[in-house]
Amino acid sequence: MNHIQNSFEKKYNEDIPYILDVHTHSLASGHAYGTIREMAQAASEKGLSLLGIADHAPGTPGTCDPAYFLNLHAVPEKLYGVRVIHGSEINVLNDGTLSLGQRYIDRLDYAIVGIHGDCYEDAGREQNTRNLISCMRNEKVHFVSHPDDDHTPLDYELLVKAAREYQVALEVNNSSFYKQDRRLNCVQNYRTMLALCEKLRVPVIVSSDAHDPSAVGCFEAARKLLKEIDFDETLILNTGVEKLLAHIGLDR
Repeated sequence: MNHIQNSFEKKYNEDIPYILDVHTHSLASGHAYGTIREMAQAASEKGLSLLGIADHAPGTPGTCDPAYFLNLHAVPEKLYGVRVIHGSEINVLNDGTLSLGQRYIDRLDYAIVGIHGDCYEDAGREQNTRNLISCMRNEKVHFVSHPDDDHTPLDYELLVKAAREYQVALEVNNSSFYKQDRRLNCVQNYRTMLALCEKLRVPVIVSSDAHDPSAVGCFEAARKLLKEIDFDETLILNTGVEKLLAHIGLDR
């Protein structure tokens, strides 16, 4: 009987806690509403072990000067018992380059790249995908943010293959599920992307994309989809700090 039960055991375990959130924004992004300390306090209250602050790079209206990214070492490594690491959500530009200079990228623990309408014009599915993949080749880029919006459509087969080649995790962005009036076909796009991630064994990161402390560690909508499709839990980086740090090449 145990053998039969095990053969039907689900791959997705909704009881496994997610203990980290690496796509969040502080006041420095210009349209977010918590300090780093307020975000870390919220992470502690949610039971997270690690928090990533990934403020927006140039190209996003109102964000910080690039010099901001040169002094991140001034922030304590732990706040409220939570390890804090530092990245940036960097814009993909229409020429396939990043919107933040390499001297600033080099000072980050990790970079997230994403297409944002504030500084990108839809170039069609093929070219959008090529531009995104071009940015994924940077050695500090470890994540792609919200690859889910058909206003700038993507070729998911090519994207997932490139993610495997360049060891980049693709994001399931919790906030996208609440913006379906603005993020065209996002749920179906995630279903397509995640099926390919399982097939090609590409890791994913689930993120809150929090712009206020109240949203830190909020993954409910994303987890609901992952449960519905019975996604393989071993491919999700949120379940272990060591797993996440190994992915981005940081020591424990």
